[in-house]
Amino acid sequence: MDNPIDTPDKPFIGMQFNSENEAFEFYNSYGGILGFSVRREFVNKCKKDKMTITSRRFICSKQGIRKIDKRVDVIINPRAETRTYCPARMGIKIIKDGKYECHDFIEDHNHDLHIASTTHMMRSQRIILYIQACEIDLADDSRIRPKDMFEYMGKQAGGRQSLGYTRVDHYNYLRTKRQRNLCYGEAGSLLQYFGKQTKLNPSFTYSLQLDTEKQITNIFWADAKMVIDYAIFGDVVTFDTTFCTNKENRPFGIFSGFNHHRGVVIFGAALLYDETVESFKWLFETFLESHGQKKPITFFTDQDVAMAKAISEVFSETWHGLCTWHLMQNGIKHLGNLMKDGSNFLSDVKKCIYQYDEEEHFETAWEQLRFKYQVENGSWLDRIYRLKHKWAICYMKNTFTGGMWSTQLSESINADLKDYTKCTLDIK
Repeated sequence: MDNPIDTPDKPFIGMQFNSENEAFEFYNSYGGILGFSVRREFVNKCKKDKMTITSRRFICSKQGIRKIDKRVDVIINPRAETRTYCPARMGIKIIKDGKYECHDFIEDHNHDLHIASTTHMMRSQRIILYIQACEIDLADDSRIRPKDMFEYMGKQAGGRQSLGYTRVDHYNYLRTKRQRNLCYGEAGSLLQYFGKQTKLNPSFTYSLQLDTEKQITNIFWADAKMVIDYAIFGDVVTFDTTFCTNKENRPFGIFSGFNHHRGVVIFGAALLYDETVESFKWLFETFLESHGQKKPITFFTDQDVAMAKAISEVFSETWHGLCTWHLMQNGIKHLGNLMKDGSNFLSDVKKCIYQYDEEEHFETAWEQLRFKYQVENGSWLDRIYRLKHKWAICYMKNTFTGGMWSTQLSESINADLKDYTKCTLDIK
């Protein structure tokens, strides 16, 4: 249908632009006012044996029809054809001073145009602004559901139509977040390294976990020496993920233990996307698969709820011990001055952890500790008491620990890594 509109933003023959993008943005803005979507189309002209692009054209998205897919004879569920050979377009060409000039403009459309309330549904008009992207990232980091955040941002903008994008665009933006965190160059370099190591030694093993959009999330690898060391010394394993100072702030986890000389040996390493139950469960299952399903007798970690749940599901027959050093650090956070160095309270807590071999003696000392220092019910002491079988020595008599009491073995490895790496380095 013919629908000429008099507007100061309407293109005209001879109109000049500084760049192709400027011309596209202008025509796209014009399309947003009228109610149609815009797409680019290149117009090529041959010059001897070389192909040179002498002009560009921006057309209404209703122009033309899709090409038939010749790879299959029968299309089971063909997409509905919505293009109508709309003639509306704006053509530009390069002029002598490097600018672009409008040399072709057709205003008329042969289809109904969108009304203002549905303009945000058009493909070329759906744009997530920088400030909106920042809000989406912040909400995602705060674990706010995408649906709830989209509804909130819509109300804040005065309605979904005022946002400038749809819920699908919101989900698509979040979908690429992992890809932004682990860019192609880093992912490609990592896969290239793994491939090279596999060729050098077939015993090298690695595994990648992909999300529903085929983006890399969690990564695990173990070389031949790690596999051999675990087969011999893998009865007691410590795992720690506190080294998060890489550029992408990804948790870097190390499986480690002792050899017969009490030297440090590493059984595997991992880069995690997050520290959730799902990520830990995938990691522990992958760890077992790479080591022939051999489960450790004892497994030391820090006091992490998500990790503990994953361990109970994957290492059901393994005794799970808590790092006593991390317990002390948590005690300092919760009890403050009571846990300062040299205090009587700290000395009594350490006695409960290391000194009492009999459970009865431990229980008596613990009650005296609570009474002596007037510790309130529901305090940090009560919370760790419920986990006493994971840290008190009297409950460790029936399991093999190899003289290990904490994850400080991993902490020492992390300290060495920090001497050789910097947080500004990327994976490459």
